[in-house]
Amino acid sequence: MFCSLFSMNKRYLVSIVAAQLLLATFSAGAQEGGPLVGLEYLEQVNQRIRNIGTAELEALIAEEPSLVIIDVRHESEVNARGGMIDGRREIIVPRGWLEFRMANEVPEKDTPIVVYCGINQRSPLAAETLEKMGYTDVRNYAPGFFEWRDLGKPIKFTDRALDSMLFRKPERVMDNVWSAIGATAPGSYANSGHNNNLSFVIGETGVLVMNAGDNYLLARALHDEVRKITGLPVKAVVLENGQGHAMLGTSYWQEQGVPVIAHVDAAKEIEEYGAEVLARMQLRNGEKARHTQLSMPDRTFDTELVIDLGGVEVKLMYLGPAHSPGDIVAWIPSKSLVISGDMAFHQRLLPIFEHTDTAAWIETWERFAALEAKIVVPGHGDPTDMAEVTRYTRDYLVYLRERIAEVIDDGGDLQQAYAVDQSPYAHLDTFYELAGRNADRVFRAMEFE
Repeated sequence: MFCSLFSMNKRYLVSIVAAQLLLATFSAGAQEGGPLVGLEYLEQVNQRIRNIGTAELEALIAEEPSLVIIDVRHESEVNARGGMIDGRREIIVPRGWLEFRMANEVPEKDTPIVVYCGINQRSPLAAETLEKMGYTDVRNYAPGFFEWRDLGKPIKFTDRALDSMLFRKPERVMDNVWSAIGATAPGSYANSGHNNNLSFVIGETGVLVMNAGDNYLLARALHDEVRKITGLPVKAVVLENGQGHAMLGTSYWQEQGVPVIAHVDAAKEIEEYGAEVLARMQLRNGEKARHTQLSMPDRTFDTELVIDLGGVEVKLMYLGPAHSPGDIVAWIPSKSLVISGDMAFHQRLLPIFEHTDTAAWIETWERFAALEAKIVVPGHGDPTDMAEVTRYTRDYLVYLRERIAEVIDDGGDLQQAYAVDQSPYAHLDTFYELAGRNADRVFRAMEFE
């Protein structure tokens, strides 16, 4: 098992060594009466850049939708030292890698940027570097992460289970229902592709697992945790849809003799696009993709399939078109609990794909709401209730379609669609990455409705 705390690759190790050599050079220069070095040099840099305090950063997070906050520490530090600042869009770019990675991470040079580190030693240098690279709106958060954390301000983690491939280990939702909650950020090397929820239900005779996981090693890590909680065998693994983070771990479970179940449309998606999805995951995950092979589900269904776990029945239900082909829910009537998969979102902005029919999703929602679930375990984010997922799924779809309809009725074009006000949802994770894309896809679809 790869532990994210110790799986730094060579380039990060080289960067650490380089930083140590640079510090040694600064110290030697100071002793020899050479040019400005160390703290003296840092003081002059601070006079050339724009520094802000906590109140200013809070205001930017609240008011500036395109803000990017960059932690210039190494990822191992971030996870080991208490996390990172939780803002609108947060990324980690170590100080020594700004010149190499910023063109991909933040291509627009007028993007508002705030950089920080732990105690304001690396971030002033990072701010000046970014300005020299042509970024026009750069600020340095001078108090640093530790002051932000100690003030009780919002923080987040790229890994909350440092001894596991899982982003978070399974947590009890209610009696015999558990979920390993994934990161709300996009899948990455840092979170090992665990950016969706991997849930399971325990009966008297066996266990049902919802989602095979993003890769073989992640599936194995989940299975290890299931075994710590119960000695009962896993009777089935169910794919909530055909997306990579749901299905790429299939071969691991099949090696254990566990059948994998999916909707017929999800199986078609895997057959058609699975090889491409696997290749992208391997490129992103590097050695964490080891042993992962594309494999098809063992069993498919069309409308409904009941799984008896002994004392607990789980109804796998296809309610109609939603987020992606073959989206299903796992309904447990005896517990008034639904594992919704990507039928329902909150905490992160839902993504609209090329093949997502938003009008049909709204219609399908009525059948989902008719279940009258008291507890919803969504595809992404913490367990919640119907009111919460309705607000951030159905209501968002309705809101966006109404705004786009106004653009179309006024004879507007795609650029005006991009500019529609989605600010009521700007606090959600992945808003920066998805809001414009969502508007684009809804506009293109509604032009022909």
